[in-house]
Amino acid sequence: SLEDMGFVESPHTSAGRVPTVQGYRFFVDSLISTQDLDPARIQNFEIELDEQKDTQSLIAGVSEYLSGITSLAGIVTLPRMKHMELRQVEFLPLDDNRILAILVTNQQEVQNRVLQLHRSYSPVELNQIAEFLNTRFSGKDLRQIRKELLQELKADQQSMNKTMKAAINMAEELFVEDESEGYVMAGELKLMEFEELSNINSLRDIFEAFTRKREMIHLLDKCVDAQGVKIFIGEESGYKVLGECSVVTSSYSAEGKPLGVLGVIGPTRIPYKKVIPIVDVTAKLLSAALKSRS
Repeated sequence: SLEDMGFVESPHTSAGRVPTVQGYRFFVDSLISTQDLDPARIQNFEIELDEQKDTQSLIAGVSEYLSGITSLAGIVTLPRMKHMELRQVEFLPLDDNRILAILVTNQQEVQNRVLQLHRSYSPVELNQIAEFLNTRFSGKDLRQIRKELLQELKADQQSMNKTMKAAINMAEELFVEDESEGYVMAGELKLMEFEELSNINSLRDIFEAFTRKREMIHLLDKCVDAQGVKIFIGEESGYKVLGECSVVTSSYSAEGKPLGVLGVIGPTRIPYKKVIPIVDVTAKLLSAALKSRS
């Protein structure tokens, strides 16, 4: 009956039944009862956070803590404390399908970024794209632009004209945070200990995604404004590389403003009733630690 309802499946003929994404989702939403954390452990971690001298060390400590306590990969995005407002963007063509993006933010702060694209663009096309982006996004915070882009990408692209599609695809590359500074991760190698993730090709793809960071940043961006714990199970993340994984996240904040996201990544069979309260409480502790420093 559970198989007919789509809650379990048999991976191959001789195998037993295992939960599907739909089965895990029903369990998480309807059947799970979470565990309370040990107060002494929480207090010890609070002390550890207070001892960290700078924000980078604080974030690294939280990532290590999440990985250590869950035996999964821990991930924490860096706080987005600086308000960056777009003033103007211009594009100049380079060779090998590359363009130079000149980004003017805030009070005439200038950033130059080289974008590697899938095809070449003429100067006329680049001017049209720049005009579209400046008209659409000038005066908006870069974080808000990223959020709107995610919404645009979900929209019916049949209704978009050629310039709009090109502009959104190019902006997706442009308005992403520095990949080398997007987040801190710990415990990636622990994923090798799970049988369902032990396939060398799957592991390579997952680790490459962690290294590139762009996909993970886009996924975590979806969680910044979410209330409480947000969970992506398998294909729900929208990324094929995480098809056998679950991502459990929660945003952290200061003075009521969301600053970033933390969470853990593991196989879909992770112990949700243990992991969910750990992620939830850790986000609250990090928020408190950042507030005390402001």
